[in-house]
Amino acid sequence: APQIMKAVSALNKAVDECGLEVSLLHLIKLRASQINGCSYCVEMHSREARRDGETETRLYLVAAWKESPLFSERERAAFAWTEAVTLIADNGVSDELYARTLEHFSEEELVKLS
Repeated sequence: APQIMKAVSALNKAVDECGLEVSLLHLIKLRASQINGCSYCVEMHSREARRDGETETRLYLVAAWKESPLFSERERAAFAWTEAVTLIADNGVSDELYARTLEHFSEEELVKLS
């Protein structure tokens, strides 16, 4: 389905060029891929993150970000948001999480993060 793949590619390009930190985009793409259980995507996003300077240790700890001291508060907010949006059918996104995430991201950035 070339038309669909073209649209997916355009969306990915727009996300990559949205203005959020490249390192953050790598981390949230990796976390969403872990949640979705996509081994292809986990490998791809890990490889791309390493290529752009991310450390092996931080990549290993993305799955356990809540327990790791290696992530900034902004990255933690992004991980929490990513998990809620990726698993939206389970619990939705709470008003509390929305408010906490806005402490680290503008509304425009939150749209881009989503």
